[in-house]
Amino acid sequence: MMGGLAEQIVGLLRKQPGLSDRQIADTLLGNDAPQQGVNQLCRRLESQGSITRAKRDDGRIGNYLSEQLPQRTREAENQSSMYPALSEDWLKQALQTWLSLQGWHSEVSWAHCPGVDITATRGPDRWLIEVKGCGSLPAMRVNYFLAIVGEILLRMRDPACKYSIALPDLPQFRGLWNRFPDLAKTRTQLTALFVDQNGEVVEAK
Repeated sequence: MMGGLAEQIVGLLRKQPGLSDRQIADTLLGNDAPQQGVNQLCRRLESQGSITRAKRDDGRIGNYLSEQLPQRTREAENQSSMYPALSEDWLKQALQTWLSLQGWHSEVSWAHCPGVDITATRGPDRWLIEVKGCGSLPAMRVNYFLAIVGEILLRMRDPACKYSIALPDLPQFRGLWNRFPDLAKTRTQLTALFVDQNGEVVEAK
């Protein structure tokens, strides 16, 4: 029976790509039918490479045959695979090396440990840096940018301390920083550190 349902799901997606698990269950099993079986089967089909599950514009997960993936989703997945090095911990390592070359001693919170991502000291000077990785989709990167700005603003308790956010050197993150109001940058003295795939760091004000 499961084999038959799997074939029905594939056939349905061929005609209506992007349906959610709920929509598939309603169409094949009847309105308000339990969707747990459909969800499990779709995940199994994904693990077998028969379909791909990706977030739609409305935020829900849609199911697609691989060749039917929306162009924007395919481009985002391809872009993510182009930047395997730009994870959050990879950026932290690159920043730690860069800071050391400038005479800073840095303490790093690896993985998702609580606290400031990087606390750097050089004599009496302190520098707090929050870090975000690449992310896999454009919408996720917007959320990362908003989140990291909020995180660093909550850290601003010491007027003598320097504060920065650190992000992969990608066009989208550059664009988001450029649109960040100049008045906010001036009032907070916040800077952005952009890290490329080679570990090179550029500070933008």
